[in-house]
Amino acid sequence: MSEQANNPLHGVTLEQLLTRLLEQYGWEGLAQRIDINCFKSDPSIKSSLKFLRKTEWARKKVERLYISTL
Repeated sequence: MSEQANNPLHGVTLEQLLTRLLEQYGWEGLAQRIDINCFKSDPSIKSSLKFLRKTEWARKKVERLYISTL
């Protein structure tokens, strides 16, 4: 448990993280900051979550953006 004490992602689901980023930036803003098609071409929470769960490098970019906006 002590390993997670300073982890800003601890207890935050990918869906919560994405929803918060969407509230702040919108799809267009996310697409400008992270160049991935799931944010540019017919974006939705469901399709983005599916892609991010399968694609570690993209998920890491989204996590870094989330941490930098806290």
